[in-house]
Amino acid sequence: MAKSMCKRRGSGARSEPKANGERVAAGRPAAGTRMTRREILVGGIIGVGVLALPPRSGAQTHALPDETKSALAQSGLVYISPLRSDGEESRCHGEVWFAHDHGSVLIVTQSDGWKSRALSAGLDRARIWVGDFGPVRRAGDRYRSAPGFLARATSDKDDAAFERLLAAYAKKYPDEWDRWESRFRRGYADASRVLIRYEPIGA
Repeated sequence: MAKSMCKRRGSGARSEPKANGERVAAGRPAAGTRMTRREILVGGIIGVGVLALPPRSGAQTHALPDETKSALAQSGLVYISPLRSDGEESRCHGEVWFAHDHGSVLIVTQSDGWKSRALSAGLDRARIWVGDFGPVRRAGDRYRSAPGFLARATSDKDDAAFERLLAAYAKKYPDEWDRWESRFRRGYADASRVLIRYEPIGA
């Protein structure tokens, strides 16, 4: 029986921040959104504080339309799905807090969650939608009507980028930040949480 690759490994109860009041378990898929071991093998296996930073020097990123830029500046959530090597979406979809950093979407997530594991397995393309429709399990397909883009995922180990993300989160999510800052810092320090950067590469 194929194991779900959308679920976190291990039995811990660590979780991610809430979306519209509901706790989002790290790596927990919406109903019917499983990413099987076969999909991983066959496949080759995060708003802004006050001002979005410009693209990094030398970075070649896709020019996003104004509608998407506006959504990135205003939305509290993005929805992410890794792509398989054939370009099709995996069955894993999830909403997550994010920062708009140097023209990219930057997130912090569990190192054993499906976003991290897909990247480690070589699935470095993802589809991103920008908007806030609440938990993906309740959103249905509504998030697909939001501005979106194709992205290249990379692991970001820049401590300065992590600090920028925390500063952006403090401004974007003030009601919950006191509860989450220490968790993010501890997780980043012990490598149980990692930064992933999603750079736009297409529509």
